[in-house]
Amino acid sequence: MQKYLLIAAGGALGSIARYWVGSTVGSRMGTRFPYGTFVINLTACIIIGFSLTYLGKRVELNPAWRFFVPIGFIGAYSTFSTYEWETLSLIRGGTFPAAAVYAFGSLVLGLAATWCGIMAAEFLS
Repeated sequence: MQKYLLIAAGGALGSIARYWVGSTVGSRMGTRFPYGTFVINLTACIIIGFSLTYLGKRVELNPAWRFFVPIGFIGAYSTFSTYEWETLSLIRGGTFPAAAVYAFGSLVLGLAATWCGIMAAEFLS
């Protein structure tokens, strides 16, 4: 039962963080391009890369953190389905260059962000 409560708590915080980051970035950068989702996807990659690597190396930490952070928080915070919807909307709207930048930028920078999270966790552990 504890793991479900940790997932739920992490999910609540992740969804709040998603809303806050998305709306803050969107209000500052505009909405012609899905900047908020782009930033959320990249930061989610950093957090999941870091948390899974760090928690995997720190066996003395309570395994419950694995339910709270990568499953609960990131599960609610990350926005892959939104990313897909926004990419398709850009394509359907005829803005192919923006769709390509968004799709490939998310993929390449997401991989780089995940790697950065792993490197940061390895450095700290």
